Amino acid sequence: MIVYDRLSALCPDIALHGQVPLAPCTTLRVGGKADVFAEPENEEQLKALLSAAWQAEVPVLLLGNGSNLLIKDGGFRGLAVRLGKKFSAITVTGNEIYAQAGALLSALSRAARDASLTGLEFAQGIPGTVGGGVYMNAGAYGGELGKFVTSVRVLDGDGIRDISGSDMAFAYRHTRAMEEQWIILGASFHLETGNMEMIEFAMRDYAARRKEKQPLEYPSAGSFFKRPTGYFAGKLIEDAGLKGARVGGAQVSEKHAGFLVNRGGATAKDFLALKTLVQDTVKEKFGVQLEPEVRIVGEDA
Repeated sequence: MIVYDRLSALCPDIALHGQVPLAPCTTLRVGGKADVFAEPENEEQLKALLSAAWQAEVPVLLLGNGSNLLIKDGGFRGLAVRLGKKFSAITVTGNEIYAQAGALLSALSRAARDASLTGLEFAQGIPGTVGGGVYMNAGAYGGELGKFVTSVRVLDGDGIRDISGSDMAFAYRHTRAMEEQWIILGASFHLETGNMEMIEFAMRDYAARRKEKQPLEYPSAGSFFKRPTGYFAGKLIEDAGLKGARVGGAQVSEKHAGFLVNRGGATAKDFLALKTLVQDTVKEKFGVQLEPEVRIVGEDA
């Protein structure tokens, strides 16, 4: 409990919890415990927490909805900070929407629809938060968040500041925030005025396509691998004969080979072994190296 004691001494007014299981905080439902866990109520608490962690040289793991994350079975030796409901405000002003980092992308998409603003229909089924989505430029069905971001509120060692969307260097599943290790607090999006019924129709269409093609009935982290240049990861995996391949409770989805799913009782070790099997097989058969889109953190058990 050394880490807990250090942070408690530096942040006496913030609720901290020791040895908290992180599996329920991820959509894969696997992973060990964090030494310390906290859910700050506002930006000042978050700033104080991170400052204390940096001062005490304690590693920090930022969590949103945990939808693009694999935490190893040994857990995380440090401070896990979840930005959830208390960091989820969404404000619409004309054609601009500001959303805090903890807001779900589905909620952001619905807020845009309710204001008759078009552009974010594709995001209604992405199971992540605004913070994580902007951090890695999440996208689906040809749309990407970065196309609509006008500014991003970030926290780093110099404090809180706003970064223009053009300075974020948005690219496929990559942003400047990843390079600079910025903590994203929120983002502003500029959208075009549209027809609410057409926006709703598009959202329903995306939802139906997801239900038909994606294994929504099982815990997953979404698309597990990045799209290799000139290929589709799911097709490569399927063509390699790996649909349905299983290690323990982890399985290559029988519905969509780009998804690795938890069929029940899976461990992070199962997923890591399945990841390696997929990578090695695809590399051997097609000469293509698949890279994980999912972040892998923590320690082995």
